[in-house]
Formats: sequence, C-alpha cells, structure tokens
Amino acid sequence: PNMKHDLPDFFNNPSLIELGPVQIQFYAVTWLLSAVLIYSFLKRNKIIHEIGLKKDDVNDMVFLYGLFFGAMCGGRIGYMLFYKTQELINDPVSLFKIWEGGLSFHGGLIGVIIALIIFCKKKNIKFLRLMDGVALSMPIGLGLVRIGNFLNGELYGKATTNQNWGLRFIPTDPECKSKIIDSIEIIDATKCLYRHPSQLYESFGEGILLFAILLFISQKTNIKGVVCSSFLIFYGSIRFIIEFFRQPDSHIGYVAYDSLSMGQLLCIPMIIVGFFILIYSRKNA
Repeated sequence: PNMKHDLPDFFNNPSLIELGPVQIQFYAVTWLLSAVLIYSFLKRNKIIHEIGLKKDDVNDMVFLYGLFFGAMCGGRIGYMLFYKTQELINDPVSLFKIWEGGLSFHGGLIGVIIALIIFCKKKNIKFLRLMDGVALSMPIGLGLVRIGNFLNGELYGKATTNQNWGLRFIPTDPECKSKIIDSIEIIDATKCLYRHPSQLYESFGEGILLFAILLFISQKTNIKGVVCSSFLIFYGSIRFIIEFFRQPDSHIGYVAYDSLSMGQLLCIPMIIVGFFILIYSRKNA
C-alpha cells in the first residue's frame, strides 16, 4: 500500500495558539505535559515511596530541580556546547536567546544528574536509588517531546528509499524550494522530499519501548542502580539506531566516518557509563 503523505499546515506550525503577541507552542506544551505526567507517575512510584519522599519533595524534584535547573538549563547549555559551539564562542550572549530554540537531550540529562545530586545531598538520600525511580519515568517525557518535534515539523528523517513510504514536511523542509510572487511565498511541492518521520520512530523507541523495558527490569530486581544504568544503556542503543534514519543537523552534518551524527557520538559514552554503573551495582548488591 502507498503510505506517502503530505503533512497539513497544522503539523508544521510551531504555535498551537496565537493570541496577538502571545504564542503557545507545541514544544512548550509537550514539555509542560511531560513534567505533569512525570510528577503524577513519581508520586505513586514504589521506589520514591521506599526512599520516603513527600509530595512537596517530589514537586520540587520534578519541576524545580528536574525540569528547570536540569532539563531546561542543562539542555540549553548542552545544545550550545555540542551543536552551536562556534556561535557560543563568537557570541556568548546567544546562550540566553532561548526564544530561538535549541535544547539537547544529552545536555539536559547531565543537567538533571547534577541537579539531582544536589537534591540528594540536601535531602540526605541515596542518589542511585533515586535515579532508578526517575529513570523509570523519563520515557514519558522523551516520548511526548518527540511528538512535539513532529508537530513542529523539525528534526525529521532522511529521504526514504522506499517508493511507498514517507512524509513531506512542507514547508519546513529546506528542500522545499520557494519563490516570491506578488510578495507571497509560493512553495514548489514537487521539490520536497518524502522523509522518514524519525520523530515518531523516536517517540515509540525512546518512549513506549524503553518504558516497557525499564518497567520489566524494575519488577525483576531491587538492586540499587540497575534501572538507571539500564536506562543509559537502552536509551543510548535505541537512539543510536534510530539516528541512522534521522537527517543530521544542517549546520553540523556527520561528525565521524561520514555516517555518524553528533547525537550518536554522545550516545557512546552514555552506554559505556551505563555498563560501568550496572557492574558497580551488581558487585555491591
């Protein structure tokens, strides 16, 4: 069957609602919804109950330490360091131009880890055990944010080689050539490529599949550090594989062997650290 489709304008408009100068964007909505669902999940999580965190503690951990200091601040710093290094060197103030977009998962992960280390010191709780509970909740956010990328018509995949499969991201795909006629931009859709909806691949792989794997592992073991190390290993592996279907960032391209993206390179140390934590956890069980 022919599964080629053009995405309607609804999917390529970052703004969900526009009220004069106020814009509510898909991406922001998925981030906020992720935080709310993660908070609801962690309130009922057996690991969080085992640690003894109260409702207010979980609230602070998710929204202040996790979302703001960790994911958003760490994600922004990571994006500028990993993907816009030269721009950051030339214009350090660009770090604060958050309205231009740009968050890195790997930077956000480092930010979350640092923020939660501080949180654990403050609350005098075991870091690895807390991270087991947090790791189990992270696929919720990962899956939703990738849907936000899809709705924005960004971070799409490579052109498909299958003649019966693919989506055209009109007009956000730069391959969609345009011309100005009577001050109106006209898109030549015949130039647009059918691409892999890699955002949806990631939403399934990093969201649904990863959650199922971690939930299974958490039910089979109570060893401290196993769930969070499994998150690093399986997320890194799933992301590494799906990146082969994703179009690399245009301003970076491939960074190794003409086939590996920056996202894939950042997954390698993540997987290695995951195995080290797993070995450490099992030895000290």
